[in-house]
Amino acid sequence: MTVVVSRAGAAVLAVLVLVLTTAGVTALLPTTLLPTATANPAAAQTDPDEPRFLELSIDEVTPQTVTLTSESVVTVRGTVANIGDRDVEDVWVRLQRAPVVSDSAALRTSLSLDQAGFDTVGEFEEVADRLGQGERADFELELPLRSDLVPSLDIDTPGVYPLLVNVNGVPEYGGAARLDDARFLLPVLALPASDEVTEDGEVTEDGEVTENTGDTRTGNGGSRGTTRSSDDGLLDSDDKAFPAVPPDVSRPAAVTMLWPLADRPRLAAGVAGSGTEPVRLVDDDLATSLAEGGRLDGLLRAVEDTARTEPRVLEGLCLAIDPDLLVTVANMTRDYLVVEDPDEPTGEARPGSGTDAAVAWLERLRALAATTCTMAVPFAQVDLTALADLADSSLTDSALESPAAIVDSILGVTSTPGVMWPDSGVLTEKTGSMLAADGPVTALVSDNAVEGGRALLAGTSSTPSTAPGGNGFRISGVSGLTAALFDSSASAALAGMGTDPQTPSFAPSSARYDLSRDSSTARLQDALGALAWPAMVPTVSEVTGAALPAAGRSVLFAPPQNWSASPDDAASVLSMLSTLVRSGLTTPRPLGALVDAAANTANDPTASLLVYPEQAITDGASAAVVSEAEEQIGRLDAIQTALVEDPQAQLTPRQFTAPLREDLLRAMSLSGRRGADADRAYATGEHRAAEVREAVDDIYDAVTVISTGGVYTLTSEQSPLLLTARNDLPVGITVRLQVDAPDTVDITDIGPTQLPPRGSRTLTVPAQISDSRNLRLEFALTTESGLPLGSSTTVTVRSNAYGQILAVVTGCAGALLLFLAGRRLLHRFRGEPDPADEGYEK
Repeated sequence: MTVVVSRAGAAVLAVLVLVLTTAGVTALLPTTLLPTATANPAAAQTDPDEPRFLELSIDEVTPQTVTLTSESVVTVRGTVANIGDRDVEDVWVRLQRAPVVSDSAALRTSLSLDQAGFDTVGEFEEVADRLGQGERADFELELPLRSDLVPSLDIDTPGVYPLLVNVNGVPEYGGAARLDDARFLLPVLALPASDEVTEDGEVTEDGEVTENTGDTRTGNGGSRGTTRSSDDGLLDSDDKAFPAVPPDVSRPAAVTMLWPLADRPRLAAGVAGSGTEPVRLVDDDLATSLAEGGRLDGLLRAVEDTARTEPRVLEGLCLAIDPDLLVTVANMTRDYLVVEDPDEPTGEARPGSGTDAAVAWLERLRALAATTCTMAVPFAQVDLTALADLADSSLTDSALESPAAIVDSILGVTSTPGVMWPDSGVLTEKTGSMLAADGPVTALVSDNAVEGGRALLAGTSSTPSTAPGGNGFRISGVSGLTAALFDSSASAALAGMGTDPQTPSFAPSSARYDLSRDSSTARLQDALGALAWPAMVPTVSEVTGAALPAAGRSVLFAPPQNWSASPDDAASVLSMLSTLVRSGLTTPRPLGALVDAAANTANDPTASLLVYPEQAITDGASAAVVSEAEEQIGRLDAIQTALVEDPQAQLTPRQFTAPLREDLLRAMSLSGRRGADADRAYATGEHRAAEVREAVDDIYDAVTVISTGGVYTLTSEQSPLLLTARNDLPVGITVRLQVDAPDTVDITDIGPTQLPPRGSRTLTVPAQISDSRNLRLEFALTTESGLPLGSSTTVTVRSNAYGQILAVVTGCAGALLLFLAGRRLLHRFRGEPDPADEGYEK
């Protein structure tokens, strides 16, 4: 009996067999479990906690895509590694096939089938008699596409076929078991003509058996080759036992491909704009990515090569560019720094090494963008749902309005207007309202991001789209919002490519599995199959019985924005699109035409409801980051209002605060949140938000008031107080002086005061004091809106003023002095001695 297994198909072991064998009852094991050409595979283990013994990896599939001119034999090369704690004997592998993919969802779900679902099987091939711990062994499997005499894949109709490589073995102290498997998709665009084959040779059209040439042997020497003529060319189809089956090009699909150029945020967090200092990066990995052989170099080079070899493909391709990447690369073209510790963005740093690579890559992008469709994606792949919840206009402008201006100014192009591609591929109504707040917009979302989206694209809905190509829908409940849908299965397959495979938020639970257990080759095959499937629909409809779709149906492909496809992977994707176009299975459709057609459905009587999956909430920005962003964006808006806009200054208030505003968007980035190291992405976002908070604190603390002395002694009750207001910011700022004083002190409000950049100003504060005691006064600076700046300063005021008492005493003393002086003068005038002089006469 075959037990259902998980997608990985690994960690399989017959627990009962192991227990019985360990107990010394090996004789009870059925000999039919040993692998033979006709035996069923051994029972599979489903518990992921069970020990794993073997790991199977697909290294090469030839041909990647079956066409009229390809070989008629499928060759799979791979490796079996012993990763367990014991040796494994009798290691055998075989190739199996499942039925043709009959609908888009099966592009993913068919790869999760139990191996019994792969019911077309080849022969077992021996890999090793014994595979010790840590050892590896290569294998090669070959099966013809068609044969009546030997096991074959039995493929006689173009389509996309799931294939499985199954490995059996006997672990020490155990019995025979299926220990691992690997699955992938094989796109068959057409079937080449071929001859019949046997185990030892080929049967030509006249029935004569010819010898093998040796270059088409299987792992055990069996023949799976095609007959060749003397000039090494394929024989004509009429001379073959199995004639060629060409593709059905009567209903070509109109294909649009988004080609993302993005990266995870690299600029060091918490560094405000300076206008003069070089930017700081958290690492120098981008230098490697931009250089020859790097990921971003490969993505760009694949398009450049396609422009030379198959320029028609570029008619349906659009460069989707993250402005955060462009800003970073543009800064790298000048001197830049790489911090030694990302946790200390203003700490020790070393010069970056990617200036030359950045200059060259940016120039190539400018040249390509001049002749190719371009569009801007939201800044730093920000979580639009979190952005809508914040509802801050300045942050929304930075995320949605600024990107097109950034892309256009750096590349010197005009990007496609009126279109928005959320990184998550899904929207809420609130997010949709935010997108359409400034005018009609078309969102590019997954086909399962709207209710009944798959049926709408397939044209089987009771309310089909009125847009040409059937891909354009008015969104219910959001005025001005329309949508064009991309194929979710193809997008999920494309997301699985490369060094950092990921599963999109919109992928249903039935299509979610551990991508790290698949080799990069297998994941590439899945992507190629997903790209080919829309073009195969007219052919496989004979299998499914579904109505044939109309010619020119619109198909949109959307990889993840931060796509980890290797240079070879990127080249293979565009090679597949080129093959589809050359064969007539597809025609390119410009993104502008797709967007215009969708926008024209804005007045349709029917509308589609948005669907927001729970997984998108899980993958979104954390509540802590959103809360921090809400607090800091308010403080940034307030301080920017207080800063002085000086046309002569090198740095404007907006330029000064923009990096921190963008840091908040980067903190809410979805980059990395759907991959294997999602926890790291979440931690990075929270750290970036914390760095912004510290930077904003520093900005507020940089403007303060200082007393020139700790104690002021006033000579009168109306003597002024002298203070110093200091601004350590690189831009001017308008402040107000706030004072906390006793009721006996009356401080005159000096009004708004403008402080120069990195300068100070003396404040003369009129004060009237009617108290002779030592008084404590507290002074502080605020913005004009009342937000406190810096720290307050406390001064002690000692006044020599005595008020009315002093005036009376002074008056009486003056009167007495006048009386005595007059009395003396009177006595002298009379010649009489003054009685006051008595006792002093000589």
